[in-house]
Amino acid sequence: MMRRRTLLTAAGGTLLGTTLATGTARADTAVAVNPSAAYGTWEGWGTSLAWWANVFGARDDFADLFFTTRQVSYGGRTLPGLGLNIARYNLGACSWNSVDGETMAVSPNIPRFKQIEGYWQDWRNEDPASSAWNWTADATQRAMLQKAAQRGAVTELFANSPMWWMCSNHNPSGAADGGNNLQSWNHRQHAAHLAAVALYARQHWGVTFATVEAFNEPSSAWWKADGTQEGCHVDASVQGAVLPYLRSELDKRGLQSTRIAASDETSYDLARTTWNSFNATTKSLVDRVNVHGYQGAGGRRDLLYTDVVTTSRKALWNSETGDGDGTGLTLAKNLLYDFRWLHPTAWVYWQVMDPSAGWAMIAYDPATLQPGAIQTKYYVMAQFSRHIRPGMTILDTGVSNAVAALDRASRRLVIVAANTGTSAQTLTFDLSRFTTVTGGTGGLVPRWHTATTGGDQYRSYTDTYLTGKTLSVPFAAGSVQTLQVDGVTV
Repeated sequence: MMRRRTLLTAAGGTLLGTTLATGTARADTAVAVNPSAAYGTWEGWGTSLAWWANVFGARDDFADLFFTTRQVSYGGRTLPGLGLNIARYNLGACSWNSVDGETMAVSPNIPRFKQIEGYWQDWRNEDPASSAWNWTADATQRAMLQKAAQRGAVTELFANSPMWWMCSNHNPSGAADGGNNLQSWNHRQHAAHLAAVALYARQHWGVTFATVEAFNEPSSAWWKADGTQEGCHVDASVQGAVLPYLRSELDKRGLQSTRIAASDETSYDLARTTWNSFNATTKSLVDRVNVHGYQGAGGRRDLLYTDVVTTSRKALWNSETGDGDGTGLTLAKNLLYDFRWLHPTAWVYWQVMDPSAGWAMIAYDPATLQPGAIQTKYYVMAQFSRHIRPGMTILDTGVSNAVAALDRASRRLVIVAANTGTSAQTLTFDLSRFTTVTGGTGGLVPRWHTATTGGDQYRSYTDTYLTGKTLSVPFAAGSVQTLQVDGVTV
């Protein structure tokens, strides 16, 4: 995680603001929503489970807070559930057993709650029914996986590192020099571990993983033996060697419908480099390209979209992102950049709970592992995740500070917009390209407001009305608002 925080600052060299972010918020801006330009059907919002679920996975209140839209009691307050519907389960790389006198090498800097226990603990037997496999491992994270699935979440299985014994130095934090650390004779075994867990989950846990991802930021060079988490450098050529095994191992277990995602590179530009290095055969094995958003406001999101979606006809997710701004304003800014230029069909925050209040939506104490305060970022997330729901169509707005989503069946248009500037502004939304725009009674447009500088957290208002097919809304500096326009047809 510390590596990712460093990257967020360092990777901003190619800024969208120089050429792409011409729609950045400014006073009295007009925003035209275009229903004829759409960017796919929205699949949803999510979070990765490790490491917070390794600590709090047994708690139903957190499952409800994150994976439902219910009103949930927490800390003496009633909070709006975020309605996340994607849960990424981290297949661990650790175990503390000895095999033929060999044991896991442990980084001196990794905290215990970031060590996730894997299932295949003895390389001498591939049979998942044998004692070489420990299916009682990782009970707490697995409990949250099951709670999320029971609440309707789509699930993905991913690995930060292969099991320790598959690593050249037996260290699941990385090689000493940050180079390739997956032993060449364990390419298939890494794939087999993932596939066996996917099958076991379906048969025994009530969880059917929609996708499997074998890598995590694999081309990055910071996965080293003294790291603070599990990680493994896997260059593009090795990725290309592992992916056929993954497809084969899934298929031979009857998991032909389980799709493959790759490669969860840390930035938009690196994801593009890795994707374009794959040959046609390797690309054909990948059903969806996952990318991480740690390039922040930098990087050519637009070129990645073109290469992956327009040219290769693959799905595209921002499968992990995060930042150290607890106000949520950076989250809103980068998410809206994604909607404008990357056009993913899902968006996943790394850790909804974290020891750092800046990174967290709900913070916790790393020493006592006690949960703490709700961060403003939580309420900013609610503006998006509670209102832009799976099945909606994402529409073009032509700007980088507002997203629009249409629920055709309900005839409802949702707009989420932010003023990331330092002075107030009015945003006027032009809905003239829609056939019908009525709003509620008298043209009412309900709105929800979050002030990232203090004040409203997630407060609803019924004081805003259409003027014909136009909607003008004041935005204070640092505010995020959701607008719900009913009675809309194309």
